[in-house]
Amino acid sequence: MSKFKKKKKGLPALSTASLPDIVFMLLFFFMVTTTMRETDLLIDSPRLPSATEVKKLERKSLVSTIYVGKAKDAKYGKGYDRIQLNDKIATPDDVPAFIFKERENVSEAEIPFMTTSIKADKESSVGTLADIREKLRDVNALKLSLSTHKGSAIKK
Repeated sequence: MSKFKKKKKGLPALSTASLPDIVFMLLFFFMVTTTMRETDLLIDSPRLPSATEVKKLERKSLVSTIYVGKAKDAKYGKGYDRIQLNDKIATPDDVPAFIFKERENVSEAEIPFMTTSIKADKESSVGTLADIREKLRDVNALKLSLSTHKGSAIKK
């Protein structure tokens, strides 16, 4: 009779020594590539109008966005003519101060390349958009983009 029993040979245990390295590499990747939402929408997500000729904006870091639409909360008023600048509901008279504040965040050489994007609900009044355009013209913010989604502009 033998004193020692033979061990059964099976598969070796899975090594988890490199698992922390993999986890931290994935964590670092997602931290670098994720962008955080800059503003919380106080208006309902605008139902953008359709357009057939659409051009994508190239340098989004130089785009200032003005949202126009129906307020989510009744405390901001009723109707489709609410304007949101960053994280607050505003009036067309607040647009020049918004543009000057946005210009402070970029270098002086990039100011001519700044674009103002208006994301307006298709039910918004044209008068509100005209007021915003007039205020933009007053502060020489002449590059304007009206956001749309690509599709057929004519409905049958």
